[in-house]
Amino acid sequence: MRRRDFITLLGSVAVTWPLAARAQQTSPVRRIGVLHPTAATDPEAIARIAALIQELAQLGWTDGRSVRIEFRWAGVNADDIRRHAAELAALAPDVIVATSSPVVGALQGATRSVPIVFVSIADPVGAGFVDSLARPGGNATGFTNFEYSIGGKWLELLKEIAPRVARVAVLRDPAIGAGPGQFAAIQTAAPSFGVEVSPVSMHDAPEIERAVTAFARSANGGLIVTAAPLGEAHREPIVTLAARNRLPAVYSNRVFVTAGGLISYGPDRVDQYRRAAGYVDRILKGEKPAALPVQAPTKYELVINLKTARALGIDVPPTLLARADEVIE
Repeated sequence: MRRRDFITLLGSVAVTWPLAARAQQTSPVRRIGVLHPTAATDPEAIARIAALIQELAQLGWTDGRSVRIEFRWAGVNADDIRRHAAELAALAPDVIVATSSPVVGALQGATRSVPIVFVSIADPVGAGFVDSLARPGGNATGFTNFEYSIGGKWLELLKEIAPRVARVAVLRDPAIGAGPGQFAAIQTAAPSFGVEVSPVSMHDAPEIERAVTAFARSANGGLIVTAAPLGEAHREPIVTLAARNRLPAVYSNRVFVTAGGLISYGPDRVDQYRRAAGYVDRILKGEKPAALPVQAPTKYELVINLKTARALGIDVPPTLLARADEVIE
């Protein structure tokens, strides 16, 4: 969804809702906070948040009418995330929708009373956000984006699309718990596929470029880019690096493939935001996050970029194409 369309979506209700009708409202307007670790212009983030807003409207919660939605776009800088988290907590909204482990951690550091519905968290128990998946127990609940075992699936897909790969650089963020966890799952699966794996830290773009360029000097290499906000933030330089060094790469998220990456497998992120709206609805109606179980993804998507495959000289197996949810020509 284009940024202009998103802005129109946010503002249309305020324009069309009659002022007299607003004055006649008897129910108090509820407040929802949204904290997202991207820029407000990121098209993928816009599409996800738009899905949340549209689903909330279907449930009777329209921005500017029955609810007021406070947006904060933090990027991936830790200081900015903490600042925006503190701002939202100070507003004392009825519920906050949060994306990524750094964002949830910052919000729980700012408040243990405001309910939080999180999206795209790999290991909320290991991160300390909830007591258990079935009974979260605190002020947060929401939706995980995968189990660590998906790392084996990424490796399997890489070998299927590029059988000669014998060395794999795994890009992960060591600053979040899911970073080492994802690498460990891939490392455990590596012997069964006959590959050697090496971790690459995603601190910043120059570090990624140095490490990937050095890795690519030897033959039969490939990449796996694990799930992390830093990865999404640097997706364009990562995809460019893979192409420049002729490295077949598997990504955790379709946003890399739409940017020119080879293949991705992961949960449907837009669907998770729609489902998050259901939890927001339940909390606004009086339920507590402590009693709402954390839910796993229900929809996964396999996306392949045939243009990129051709540029790498890869013939995608017909069986793999047949399984794809989306093929980019």
